[in-house]
Amino acid sequence: MQITDSQKWLLAIACLLLGWLLVSLSPILSPFLTALLLAYLGSPLVDRFESWKMSRTGAVAVSFLLFSVILSIMTLLLIPAVIQQIEYLITMLPSMGRWINQVAVPYLETALGIELIDYDWAELFQSLDWGATGNMLKAILTNLTQSGFAVAGFLANLVLIPVVTFYLLRDWKLIITKLSALVPRYYISTLSNIFAQCHEMLGGFFRGQLLVMVAQGVMYSIGLMLIGLDLGLLIGLLAGLVSIVPYLGSIIGISAGLIAAFFQFGDWLHILLVIVVFGVGQAIESTVLTPKLIGDRIGLHPVAVIFAVLAGGQLFGFTGVLLALPAAAILKVLLNRVHQSYRNSNLYEDLSKAPADVVSGETDEADSQ
Repeated sequence: MQITDSQKWLLAIACLLLGWLLVSLSPILSPFLTALLLAYLGSPLVDRFESWKMSRTGAVAVSFLLFSVILSIMTLLLIPAVIQQIEYLITMLPSMGRWINQVAVPYLETALGIELIDYDWAELFQSLDWGATGNMLKAILTNLTQSGFAVAGFLANLVLIPVVTFYLLRDWKLIITKLSALVPRYYISTLSNIFAQCHEMLGGFFRGQLLVMVAQGVMYSIGLMLIGLDLGLLIGLLAGLVSIVPYLGSIIGISAGLIAAFFQFGDWLHILLVIVVFGVGQAIESTVLTPKLIGDRIGLHPVAVIFAVLAGGQLFGFTGVLLALPAAAILKVLLNRVHQSYRNSNLYEDLSKAPADVVSGETDEADSQ
C-alpha cells in the first residue's frame, strides 16, 4: 500500500499545523507537559499497585499519597539545611576574594610572567553578603506580588499540574488505546515498533537516570559530610542534580568540593578525601548503579543531551526544555531506522559489493577531474 500524493500533502499540512499550535500555545503548555512527564514517570508505579488488585483510581491516589509524603519529608529535612549552607557559602565569599587578590593573582603573575588585570575580587564578593542578597530577593518577591497575573499564573500552575497528572495517570491506558486506534492498520506494526523503541529509550533515560541522579546525590552528600565538609550537602545535591548529563555532575562536584575543602581546611588530607569520595561514588555508579538501574538500554549521548536542552530552550523557552529530551530520543530512533534502511538498500549493498578496482577507478577519475 502506497501513500498517495494527496495523503502526503495532508500529512505535511497536519505536521505544520501541529508545529504552529506548539509555538502559539507554548506559554500555556508548560503545566500540561510537566503533568504529562510526571504521568509517564509515575505510570509504572500505578500499574504495580493496580496489579495488587487495586482499582486504577485507588492506585493513583496511593501513588499521590506516597509522593506527597516523600516530598514533605524532603522539604522539611533538606530545604532548611540547604538554606543554611547557602548562607555559610555567602559568608565565605569575601575571604575567597581576598585569597584571589593576595595569593592567586600574585602567584599567576609570577609563574606566567604577565600582569593580570587589577581587580578587587574581595570587594566584589563582599558586596554579595546575605543582607544584599536578601534585599535582592525581597525586591524580586515585591515585584512578583505586585503583578497579579504572575501570582495568579503561578498558583494556577501549582494547582493545575497535580490535577492534570491525576487524570492522565487514571486514564493512561485508555489514552494509549485511543491513540493507537487512530493509526492506520497498515502502519500499526511499524509505528508500534518505533514507539516501543522510543519508550525503551525514554524509560531507560528518565527512570533509570533519575534514580542514578538521586543515588549519586545521596552518596556524595553523605560522603562529603562524613569528612566534615560544611558545604557537603549543597555540593553533593548539586553534583547529583547535574549528573543528568553523565560525568558532568562528578566534574562540577569534585571541583566545588576541592575549592570548599581548600578554604575550609587548607590541608592536603581533606583535599585527598574529597577525591576519594567522588572516586568511590563514580566506581559505585559505573559498576552497580548504571548496570542495575539502566542496564544495556540505549541512552542519549551527553553531547546530545546538552544540545537538545539548549536548542529546546532557545526555540520554545521552558516548554522547549520539557520537550527537548523526548524529542531527541524519538529523533534518534527515527535516525537509527533511516540508517538501517540505508544499510539495507540497493544503493549501499551495490556499492559495498562492487569490485575494488572499479571503485578505485571511479575514485581516481573523480580526483583527476
